[in-house]
Amino acid sequence: MEHTKRKVMVIGHRNPDTDSICSAIAYANLKNKTEGPWFEACRAGEPNQETAYVLKRFHARPPRRCLNVSAEVQDIDIRRVPGVPGSTTMRRAWEKMRDTQANSQPIVAEDGRLEGIITLSDLAVANMDSLDTHALSNAHTPIRNIVETLDGTVLAGNGEGVLEKGKIVIGAGSPEAMESMVEAGDIVLVANRYESQLCAIEMEAACVVVCMGSAVAKTIVKMAAAHGCTLISTPYDTYAASCLIKQSVPICAHMTPYEKLLSFLPTTPVEEAKKVMGRVRHVYFPVHTAKGKYLGLISRRNLLNLQRKQLILVDHNEKTQCVEGYEEAEILEVIDHHRIGSLETSGPVFFRNQPVGCTATIVYQMYREAGVEIEPDMAGLLLSAILSDTLAFRSPTCTRQDENAAGELARLAGVEIEDLASEMFEAGENLDGRAAEDVFFQDFKIFTHGDLRFGVGQGSYMSEKNRRKAAELLRPYLPEALKREGMQMIFFMLTSVKEESSQVLCAGEGAEELLSAAFGCRKEGESFVLPGVVSRKKQLIPAMLNTLQQM
Repeated sequence: MEHTKRKVMVIGHRNPDTDSICSAIAYANLKNKTEGPWFEACRAGEPNQETAYVLKRFHARPPRRCLNVSAEVQDIDIRRVPGVPGSTTMRRAWEKMRDTQANSQPIVAEDGRLEGIITLSDLAVANMDSLDTHALSNAHTPIRNIVETLDGTVLAGNGEGVLEKGKIVIGAGSPEAMESMVEAGDIVLVANRYESQLCAIEMEAACVVVCMGSAVAKTIVKMAAAHGCTLISTPYDTYAASCLIKQSVPICAHMTPYEKLLSFLPTTPVEEAKKVMGRVRHVYFPVHTAKGKYLGLISRRNLLNLQRKQLILVDHNEKTQCVEGYEEAEILEVIDHHRIGSLETSGPVFFRNQPVGCTATIVYQMYREAGVEIEPDMAGLLLSAILSDTLAFRSPTCTRQDENAAGELARLAGVEIEDLASEMFEAGENLDGRAAEDVFFQDFKIFTHGDLRFGVGQGSYMSEKNRRKAAELLRPYLPEALKREGMQMIFFMLTSVKEESSQVLCAGEGAEELLSAAFGCRKEGESFVLPGVVSRKKQLIPAMLNTLQQM
């Protein structure tokens, strides 16, 4: 299978259990060893206490949390148009837009922060408003901008100064006429006439531009320096210089500032971006980080090149258990051991589903098939997943393949199976300081039958005392959980590992009747006791679905 060099997310189901997280870590590791470093283990929820213990025990970091894989702006081909400082001349900004074939130019500070944006439309409006003779001083134009725009050379004065006042004057008349036009601080454009140059300097012009590349007398240069006047020589004639000089205004004078921008974060959902783009006539929109650092530009056209997130699903193939937004992602593979569920894909995928007790068993087999060595800590993760899902081989879902894999993994990890199982289950059933919501949803899955939608949670307990404590904590919470999830029925299995039985709590219209019909039992107190029933996947759910089918 060919992949681009974008990260492929290997992710388990919502409310992840030990198998979901450990299999994601192990399978991402296998793919990275066999196909390249483009695979990342992720999780669609918080690890439960058992899983947290296992990760710590075998020196593994929790995978990156990812609760939604909907398309985001960062999945679009962002156009990396370089930013320019706000002091950039209008002419240089236009040249950059022309060369990059973009009608917008982002304005960026030295530290990379986005300060604003200027468009061709902004430049056109500024250029058409050409009657303002104070345009340069109003914009506090740096002298170096004038030098750059006019391809000039500084002959005298401060080439790094800034124009703070004054107007643009074309000194084409007689000295007498110029005396009535030029004021202190003005910018005066003159030709090669000595008298005009001298008059402009004596009238305290801030800047005198000598056009047509004319030779400038040494006396004039000395006079300009003595009066603090910046003297510039340009090859352009007076008319051309008068047209160009206003293009030396810094673009920050005409930009749309950051506070008024329509911009996006990399994590902005594409659907939200589409709505914003549809409301305005802008062509390009800047993208920046949460701290304001500029990243690039996007347009409506970029939406056509959307690169959907790529997923490999482990330990589930039900759409109700998939991470949010999976419909907008590209599913590449499914590795699972559950019934074939309701998931649909847009194209063919690699699908491996085996009737074993744990996804980690399948992943172990794939390591062996690929001839990849399983390191001790990775073996510990896979072993823990098998022990968790098979209730240390007590679940009816457990197969000879699971037991054989666990034996080999225990040898590689250097651990005793019974000791690890006890440590794991004890860590997982500790209820001290835990809220009912946390316990209820730590291993919760949603199922559908026609229009019926119901959920089943499960907790496994070595200690009968802890199982009773969990029942007391969860029983009053069931109606709230039912309302929160918007379902018709909800169930929770309190499974005793040692006794190999489950106490089932339920809520919702028809829930008790369904359990009674499915298992031929009656309610005992406030729950149903199901001897020999320890597997949600192989015992509880099939019986309930068969009963619903008959009903």
